[in-house]
Amino acid sequence: MSTDTPRTAPAAADAEPPQPSLPARKTWRVLYGHIRPHRAAIALGGLLTLVGSAAGLVQPLAAKALVERLGVHESITMLLVLLTALVVAGAVAEAVGAYVLERTAESVVLAARRQLVARLLRLRMPAVDRSKPGDLMSRVTADTTLLRAITTQSLVSAGTGLATLVGAIVFMALLEPVLLGVTVAVIVLIGSSMGLVMPRISKATKRAQEAVGAISTALERTFGAFRTVKASGAERREEAAIEAAAREAWRGGVRAAKWQSLAMSSVGLAVQVSFLAVLGVGGARVASGATDIATLIAFLLYLFYLIDPISRLVEAASAYQVGSAAIARMAEAEGLETEPLETEPLEAGDQEGAGAATPAKPASIAFEGVTFRYRPDLPPVHHGVDFVVPGGGMTAFVGPSGAGKSTVFGLVERFYEADGGRVLVDGTDVRDWPLERLRAQIGYVEQDAPVLSGTLRENLLFAAPGATDDQLARVLTRTRLDGLVERLPEGLETPVGHRGSKLSGGERQRVAIARALLREPRLLLLDEATSQLDAANELALRDTVAEAARTTTVLVVAHRLSTVTLADRIVVMEAGRVRAIGTHAELVASDPLYGELAATQFLATAPDDRANQAS
Repeated sequence: MSTDTPRTAPAAADAEPPQPSLPARKTWRVLYGHIRPHRAAIALGGLLTLVGSAAGLVQPLAAKALVERLGVHESITMLLVLLTALVVAGAVAEAVGAYVLERTAESVVLAARRQLVARLLRLRMPAVDRSKPGDLMSRVTADTTLLRAITTQSLVSAGTGLATLVGAIVFMALLEPVLLGVTVAVIVLIGSSMGLVMPRISKATKRAQEAVGAISTALERTFGAFRTVKASGAERREEAAIEAAAREAWRGGVRAAKWQSLAMSSVGLAVQVSFLAVLGVGGARVASGATDIATLIAFLLYLFYLIDPISRLVEAASAYQVGSAAIARMAEAEGLETEPLETEPLEAGDQEGAGAATPAKPASIAFEGVTFRYRPDLPPVHHGVDFVVPGGGMTAFVGPSGAGKSTVFGLVERFYEADGGRVLVDGTDVRDWPLERLRAQIGYVEQDAPVLSGTLRENLLFAAPGATDDQLARVLTRTRLDGLVERLPEGLETPVGHRGSKLSGGERQRVAIARALLREPRLLLLDEATSQLDAANELALRDTVAEAARTTTVLVVAHRLSTVTLADRIVVMEAGRVRAIGTHAELVASDPLYGELAATQFLATAPDDRANQAS
C-alpha cells in the first residue's frame, strides 16, 4: 500500500485540541446569529409566559381583598371567581408559551445542525486530517442539543423572570416597604454566593462536553476497525479507553450537577430565611398596629411567589454557563477552513461524462515545478514535480512508498493545494477551475476503496445518481460484479453493511471501480485499485481499465507492476521527484530503480506473454 497520504496525520489527530472558550460578548453574538430567524416566535412565547406570570402577580392582591372582606363579612363569591379565572388564564398562557418556546428551541437546534453539517462536509482535507471524526460528530449531536436550554432559559426565562421579579418587588414595596427591605437584605446576602458558583458550572460543563467528544472519538475508532480489535484481542483495552472517557464525562456532569444543585438550593434557602425574617418582623408590626394581617398575608404570598422568578434567573445563568461551552465548541468547528462554495449549482449537462450524448474529450494533466508539504512542520512531499500527460491513454506512477505518488491524485482533485508550481487540467490551473465542475470530470478510486453503509445500488450510484439501468448493467458486466449481484439475496438492493463489511476486499475494490466508471469521467484516477483482487479478476480489470483508456485519461498508482506494464507511459517517482518517464521496456533498460522494482517482482521478462497465455 502506498503511504503518500499525511504520514503523521494520526499523531496530529491524537493531539489534544485546545479547550475552546469565547468571551461573553462573542458568545451572545454567535447565539443571536442562531436565534435571529426565530425572533418572532421567541417574542410570542416570551409574551405568553409573561402574561401567565402577570396573572400570578395579581393573585396575592386578590387574596388580600378576600381576607379583608371576610373580616367585614362581605360576599367573596366574585373574588373567588376572579381568582379562579386568573389561575386558569395564567396556566393556559404559560402552557402555550412553554410549547411555543420549546418548539422554537428545537427549530434552533435543527437549523444549527444543518448549518454545522453543511460546513463540516465542505472542510478542506488538512482540517479533517487535524481533527478527530468522533469529536466533530459530537459537536453536531451533543453540543447543538445544548442550544435548546440556552435558547429558552438564558433568553426567555431570564427576561420573563426578571420582569416578574421586578413586578413582584413593586407590589411588595407598595404593600410594606419595611418588610421588603428585610427580604432584599436576606436574599442579597445569600445570593452573593452565586458569583462563585457560576464559573465552576461552566468549567465542569466544558470538561463534560469534551469527554463526550472523546467517547465519540473512541467509539468511531473502535467500530471503524472492529475486526482488527477482535483479532488483536483488544476488546478489554478498548473498553477501558472508552470507559475512561465515559468516567471523565460522568465526573464533569457530576461536578456541574453539584454546583447547579448548590445554586438552586441557595434560592430556596434565601426565600425560607426571608420568610422567617418577614414573619418575625411582620408579626411584630401587626401586633403594634403598623400594618394589618391581610397585608402581611399578601406580602408572604408575594415572598413565596419570588421563588419562581429567582429560580428562572438562576436556571438562566446555569444554562448560559452550560450553553456557552457548547457554543464555543460549535464556533470552533465553524471556524475550520472550508472549500469554496459554488455560487451556481452544477447542472446535469455540465458533467461531461455520466451518460453524455457525445463522448467526452479525455482530460490532459500537467505538473509544473510542483512543491508540496502536508503541514508547515512536516518535510516536503514534492520537490519540484514535473510531468505532462496528454489526453487519453494510461499513465502509471510507480516508485517506493512515500515517493509522492498518491499525493499527485490529491493535488489533482484539489484535496490539497500545491505550495509552489502549478497543477494543470486541460491547460488550466486547478485553482482556477470551479471546484465542483473540476471534480465532476474525475472518477477516483482510493487506496482502501471505501464502501458506504447502504445498499449495493446506492454505492454504485453514489457518484452518478442519474445513471440509467442500462449503464449500470454494462458497468456491472465490465467489472465482473454481475455474478455477485446474482448471488446476493436481494440483488442490488442488498445492504452491504458498515463500510462494506458484508463484501470481501476484492468485491469492495470492484464496487469502487464500478462506481468510478459509472460516472464516465474524463479523467480516471486509480490508486492501488487492484491490490486485493485475485489473478482472474485482476486480469479482467486490467482489460476494463485498458478499454476505458481508449476514451478516458487513466492515471494508475501501483506497487504491483503487473497492473501497469501495459501503460502508454510510466512515471517513476522517488523522494518527491520524477526521476524517469517512459514505457516498461524503455525503463527496464534505462532506469536502475525501475529495473530493480521490475526484477524484484519478476516482471522483467515478457509479462504480456503471461497475460496472453492466461487469456
